[in-house]
Amino acid sequence: MSRLAKRPRDQRLDLFRGLTMLIIFIAHVPDNPWMFWIPARFGFSSGTELFVFCSGVASALAFGSVFETRGLALGTARIAFRCWQVYWAHMGLFMASVALAAGIDRLTGTTEALATQFGPLLTDPAGAMLGVATLGWLPPYLDILPMYLVILVLIPVMMALRRLHAVLPFVLVAVLYLAAWLGGLQLQGEPWQQFAWFLNPFGWQLVFFLGFFFAKGWLPVPPLRRPALVWTAVALLVACVPVAFWGIHEQVPAAQSVRAVLLPINEKSDLHILRVLHFLILAYVVLSLVDPYRMRLDATLPGRVLVMIGRQSLGTFMASLIVARLAGVTLDLVGRSAGPVALVNIAGLASVVVAAMIVGWFKSAPWSSPRVARMEGPEPVRPDTRDTASGQSPRTASDVTFA
Repeated sequence: MSRLAKRPRDQRLDLFRGLTMLIIFIAHVPDNPWMFWIPARFGFSSGTELFVFCSGVASALAFGSVFETRGLALGTARIAFRCWQVYWAHMGLFMASVALAAGIDRLTGTTEALATQFGPLLTDPAGAMLGVATLGWLPPYLDILPMYLVILVLIPVMMALRRLHAVLPFVLVAVLYLAAWLGGLQLQGEPWQQFAWFLNPFGWQLVFFLGFFFAKGWLPVPPLRRPALVWTAVALLVACVPVAFWGIHEQVPAAQSVRAVLLPINEKSDLHILRVLHFLILAYVVLSLVDPYRMRLDATLPGRVLVMIGRQSLGTFMASLIVARLAGVTLDLVGRSAGPVALVNIAGLASVVVAAMIVGWFKSAPWSSPRVARMEGPEPVRPDTRDTASGQSPRTASDVTFA
């Protein structure tokens, strides 16, 4: 029986995830002047929406078929295993961040880095470690993986509801989103002052499951490259710029007033619906532009680099956060004039690329590739034992492959 053909990998997903990793690095460097020019400054949505949406698409492609072919129990087990991986990735990222802060303090002879980023470790070590282990304390910039973990837990629920009725997953997404906005549904992220998670998973699950539903075919994908739709979307994006771009709304009081009305203070934490709509409109325009080249996105060097980064998104994401902290410390030491800022950012972006290369090399498991073992010195002369009937020689020691 012939095997089913493997679905070709969609390079658009890897390309956009790779682009997101680079944007996330720039956005996470403390007081980075380049941060004022990333795409998020010209619209309501940011790289976070792209990251979460792509994670939803990737989850549907990676885990959805398990539920369909192996059943709900094994599908849930697969999600549990992924949650286990993400949880320990978060723990490792936390420990690396603390070690980095402690190393900086040791070099400078202060406790400023630890106190600023991880103050509870100094004032309440036991409570802080308990909070980290239970995700009850999420230090700044360490909230994306926990948010992703909580949303992953919802996937088996969505798959089970889909078996009952096709509409029920959409109902649950809407109920959770409205509960986050109208009912204050959230998780505690800082027990000492009762702060909630900065990225509320019950709000952000909306954009995740939009990607998931599109990838599963539960939502129809709008037809791309329709001139009327493209130009309407472009006009809407341009209309958002005066309200979103700091160079305009900080100078024009009317634009600032409109922004204050449209976007409340929790617009990112709970994922305001305008951010979702802006992201979907932007995604439609970008996908329409990319669509003619979707089968050769890695034909150019920049495309190959972005695709490579996107394929190792978890590893490069973790590396980018650590490198971003190092870049921030470096800028504190050398200053934030144009030259040093450019050098530090370019070096940091290059580090993200190198991290993707290293992770990709390890994931390729080169040690498992078969190699022919060769003995040192000349091979001994062997008698001719050719099988005269078949015309072939039997295998010799030099043909044996060793692990």
